[in-house]
Amino acid sequence: MNRKATIGTPSTPTVISEEPHGKIIALSLLLAFLWGGNSPSIKIGLADFPPMALAFLRFVIGLVVIGGWAVYRGVSLRLRKGELPRLLLLTTIFILQIICLNTGTLYTTASRSTIFINVYPFFTALFAHFWIPGERLSIPKTLGIIVAFSGVFVTVAPNLGEGETSVLGDIIVLVSGCFLGLRVVVTKLLIQSIHPYRLLAWLLTLSLPCYVAMSLLFERGLPMQLTLRSSAALLYQGGVIAGFCFLAWTSVLERYSASKLVVLFFATPLSGVVFSYLFLGDALTLSLLVGAVLVAAGIYLVNIRR
Repeated sequence: MNRKATIGTPSTPTVISEEPHGKIIALSLLLAFLWGGNSPSIKIGLADFPPMALAFLRFVIGLVVIGGWAVYRGVSLRLRKGELPRLLLLTTIFILQIICLNTGTLYTTASRSTIFINVYPFFTALFAHFWIPGERLSIPKTLGIIVAFSGVFVTVAPNLGEGETSVLGDIIVLVSGCFLGLRVVVTKLLIQSIHPYRLLAWLLTLSLPCYVAMSLLFERGLPMQLTLRSSAALLYQGGVIAGFCFLAWTSVLERYSASKLVVLFFATPLSGVVFSYLFLGDALTLSLLVGAVLVAAGIYLVNIRR
């Protein structure tokens, strides 16, 4: 059943939180699968670029994709009255999340980074519980989130002890997961009154000067080179993730329940294992199968209809 809830005063835009149906769930799972390649591509890119320079190049590509698509669809990118302060708030959250993700990934292993960034559905559900009407935590939803996250842990746990790691890097990536959960909820609220394409275009535009400034301040003199591997990683991060996935996810989030959709992204670490198998030759283990079953069970519990 479709649900609409209003927050604030009568003039405040209605927050739409419909139940996701089969096609939307399938699209979200596709996005979750594609997002699984993001951390590996970041790790590859960090071999040739420092964190802030990598973020700048990634989002320049993403901005070209989003801006081009908006122009093609005839969506005006001109800011309207009252939109800039809200976009600045969202941009601040976005910048902090990306800084923590890139920096934390640099100082920890890929496996640990994957598991810590993917705690963000917990934070999304928590923030949505307080700020989005109609998305309160229930016993089945809470149980589903716990079961799905246990699937992520089972999948990644066998690799947690491999190689050197840094607790500081883990903590930084965990903070990034918190910011990401907050960003999902704030985005959900803002796109009720700001077109998703305009929101994304300005989100990237406003964030780019920050990455340039931080790179000039902290990364001056560090080696940078554009190799075939880093070029492919940048195109994936910028074109596929910051372009296609950002556009599709924001458009879906505009209408459908954030807390129910976001749990689908517990499948992202599983697809990360698949990407590692396909492109890096990592073995597919029993833990992957068990983890996939647990994630599927958690997704079912969260999206079960009463």
